[in-house]
Amino acid sequence: MTFPDRPAPVLPPRSERGAVLPSPVVLLSVLAVVLAAVAFVATRGEEPTERDISATTAAATPTPSADDEKGDDESGSGEPTPTPEDTPTPTPKPVDRGATPVVVFNNTQIKGLAGRVSEQVKSAGWKVAAADNWYGTVPATTVYYPQGKKAAAQLLALDLGVARIKPADTGSDMSATSLTLILTGELS
Repeated sequence: MTFPDRPAPVLPPRSERGAVLPSPVVLLSVLAVVLAAVAFVATRGEEPTERDISATTAAATPTPSADDEKGDDESGSGEPTPTPEDTPTPTPKPVDRGATPVVVFNNTQIKGLAGRVSEQVKSAGWKVAAADNWYGTVPATTVYYPQGKKAAAQLLALDLGVARIKPADTGSDMSATSLTLILTGELS
């Protein structure tokens, strides 16, 4: 029933707002974050366990057979073949820090980093051949070593707290005779 003499009631404008349900992508993202947090908390705090490899080393070491103890070998000479325990292992020569040159490169935007680290290298007893900037991409602070200088690279890395050592790429600007230290940040 309408009344012609009455005007139509003025209703407030209809709100377009309503309950918005999250999309499945948002729900899955929230679920993934929650699962990652649970996994992080569940695995945190446990020290990694080390495996005892003595059992596998013992299993891999050949034991002499009765024929070997008698001296019968394939050559027919009657002499026992030497075992790895009989052959002397060469002892590596000690690294002379003062005789091993080190080239230090800065691969960061930190001004003077190569110079400061060069002083640390010198104070550890090493001979610094040069310090400069490195133009390229290195994923982490690294000691690069030329052929035959791996032990020196390991010692330099140990002295400076560097975790990464790699063979030098002598095709690039790395030295074929010196250790090359490329810095990607401050040393700790």
